[in-house]
Amino acid sequence: MTYRFWASALSLLAAGTSSFALAQGQPDALAKAFGARETILSASLSADGSKIALVTAGPGRSTRVMVVDAKQDGEPKVVGASDGKPDYLRYCSWVADNRLACQISGESRYGDDVYGYSNMVAMDAAGGNVKLLSQRRGANALGYDFRGGWIVDLLPDENGSVLMARSYVPEAKIGSLIEKNLEGLGVDRIDTRSGASKHVERPRKSAISYISDGHGHVRIMASNDRPDTGYSSDQIRFAYRMKGHDDWQPLSTYDQSKRTGFYPVAIDAEKDVALGYERIDGRQALVSVSLDPGLTKTVVFAHPRVDVGNMIEVGRDRRPVGIDYIDEYREAYYFDPDVKAMMVALGKALGGKAINLSDMSADRQKMLIWAGSDTDPGQYYLYDKVAKKLSPVTPDRPELTGRAFSPMKPVQYRAGDGTLIPAYITMPPGKDNAKGLPAIVMPHGGPEARDDWGFGWLSQYFAARGFVVIQPQFRGSAGFGEQWLVNNGFQSWRKAIGDVVDAGRWLVAEGIADPNRLTIAGWSYGGYAALQAQAVDPALFKAVVAIAPVTDLGDMVRRRQNWSDYYQVKQYLGTGSILGEASPSSYAAQFQAPVLMFHGTDDRNVDISQARIMQGKLRGAGKRSELIVYDGLTHQLDDSDVRADMLQKSADFLMAAGK
Repeated sequence: MTYRFWASALSLLAAGTSSFALAQGQPDALAKAFGARETILSASLSADGSKIALVTAGPGRSTRVMVVDAKQDGEPKVVGASDGKPDYLRYCSWVADNRLACQISGESRYGDDVYGYSNMVAMDAAGGNVKLLSQRRGANALGYDFRGGWIVDLLPDENGSVLMARSYVPEAKIGSLIEKNLEGLGVDRIDTRSGASKHVERPRKSAISYISDGHGHVRIMASNDRPDTGYSSDQIRFAYRMKGHDDWQPLSTYDQSKRTGFYPVAIDAEKDVALGYERIDGRQALVSVSLDPGLTKTVVFAHPRVDVGNMIEVGRDRRPVGIDYIDEYREAYYFDPDVKAMMVALGKALGGKAINLSDMSADRQKMLIWAGSDTDPGQYYLYDKVAKKLSPVTPDRPELTGRAFSPMKPVQYRAGDGTLIPAYITMPPGKDNAKGLPAIVMPHGGPEARDDWGFGWLSQYFAARGFVVIQPQFRGSAGFGEQWLVNNGFQSWRKAIGDVVDAGRWLVAEGIADPNRLTIAGWSYGGYAALQAQAVDPALFKAVVAIAPVTDLGDMVRRRQNWSDYYQVKQYLGTGSILGEASPSSYAAQFQAPVLMFHGTDDRNVDISQARIMQGKLRGAGKRSELIVYDGLTHQLDDSDVRADMLQKSADFLMAAGK
C-alpha cells in the first residue's frame, strides 16, 4: 500500500451528506438524531491554556480539526478536515502553543484483505505549514509497514519538538549503490515545524513499543520476536534503562495467551518506577516496579471484585495519578491527593456526573474535563483553577438536546447453573415499572470487553422506540477477573451464550418482556452472540439483528494465515471441531427467527465474508434473512447517515417481531 496524504485532506469540507445511496426509505428524525456520531472525538488544551483543539465529526463520515479560543470570545476555526473515504482524523495534540500534531488513519480493501494504516502530520494552529511526521516510504522499499507512528513524548520543556515512534523499511534499487538498511520500530526526535529528525533509538525489528518518562528519556522498550516463520510469539519482553544509563536491562516478560507477567504502561519519573498491570489473586491489579537492579515490586491498587482499568495521566508530561475500574459504575482510585481532591470537588459541582480529566495546561492551572451520565450524552468544560470557574466548551451530541432519556440501572439475574450475572437494563422513557414490553437482549462486543454505565446511543435509541433493553455482562466478559473469562467467549461459547439467552428468559419470567416480542441484537461479538443464541434456544427470540457479526470461526482462522498474529488467533479461537461447533453458520438449518445483518465492506476486525457466509447458509436453508452492505465502511460504521439508516431498519425490523 502506498501512503496517501494530500493537501485537500486538510481543507474545509463543504457541508453535505454522504455520497452513498440509502437503501429503500429514509430514516426519520429520531434515527438521524441518535445516529449522528459523537461530536467531539478528541480534545486537547494548549500548554499555555489559551487554545483548545477539537477533532469533531462532520457530515456523513467526515472529520474536522477545530481550534477554539479558550476565552471563548470568538468562533471556532476549522483548520483541517478529512472526508472519511478512507481517511479519518483521529486525534490532535498540542506540541507547542501554536502547533498541532494529528493522527490520520483509515482502512482499505486490497484484494481479499483489508489493511489499516496511519500517518502523523503537524500543522499550525491557523492551519498552515503542514508537515508529514511519519517516516516517508520510498518507491524502492523492500517491504511494507503501515504504522505511521505515534508520539512517545511531547517534550514539555521544548517548543514544537517531540519524540515519536516511527517504523522503517529497508530500501534498495537494482543498479544503484544507495541502500537504506534500517528496519523496524525506533524513536526519533522531530522538529514539527521543519520536519527535521534524528534517531534517539535506532530501529529494531523486534521492537513493538516504547515508553518515556515524560521528560525526554526513553526508559522502557517492548519487543516481540518473530522466528523464521514470520509469526509473532506469545511472549512480549520488556527492557528498561536505569536513570542516566544507556544500556537495556530485562524488566519483565508478559505471556499474551496465559495473561501472566508484568505489563508496564507508564512511568512515574519522580518515584523512578514503572506502573503497569499484573494479575493478583486472579484479578488485574495496578503494580509498580522500581527501575533499578532490585526491580522492587509493589501492589499499588487491587480491587476485591473487579479488574483495574485505564491509567489516569495528567499534564504534558503524562504524569500518572490514578487508575479507574468498573464495579457497577466507573470509579477511580487516585494515588495523587491533590488530583483526588480536585476531582471530588468538580464532581460535586457537576451534580455527581462521571468526570474524565482530558488535558491540562503546563502550569496545571487550567484543565479540560468531560462530564456526563447515563441520561446526559456529555459535555466538555474548561476549568480555571485560579478563578475557580467552570466554563462549558461544547456538548457531545447537540442533536439530542431537549430529549428525555431513561436511566441505565444495574441489575442481576441467575443463569441456568445458578450463577448471578450482572447486567444493565434501560426502560423506555417514563415506563420504569411497565410490564409486557417489546424487549431486546443486547450483548456487547469483544468478547473480552464489557458494558459501562453511561450514555449509550444504541440502547437509548431502542428505549426511545419503546423497547426495554438489557445488556448482560456474560461469562467471557472482561473486567470481572480471570475466572469470569472462562477461557474466552468463543471456546466457552456454551457458557457465554447460555448467559445471554438466560437474560431473555429472565425478562420474560419477571413479566418485563412480552415473550412474543422478545428479540436480540448485537455488534461484532454481540452480533455473533445474537446469532449463536439460535443454537441454544431457537424459539426464544422472535427476531435477530447482527451488526458486523462473527459467523464462521474456521474462515477467521484461515484469513489470518498471512498475518503475524496467526498463531495467537488460532490459539484463541481453537482448532478442530470447536471451530464448527462455535460457529453460527453451522446452525443455519435450525434458525426459527428472521435475521437482519449489517456489514461494511472495509471491515478489518471482522471481514464482510463472515456476514456473506451466514447469509448464504441461511438462504440455502430456506430461512428469512437479509444482509445490508455499506460500501467503504469499517467495523464501527463511522458515518452518521449510515448509522441513522441502520438504526431505523433495525428498530422497524425488531418492532415487527411477533405482530
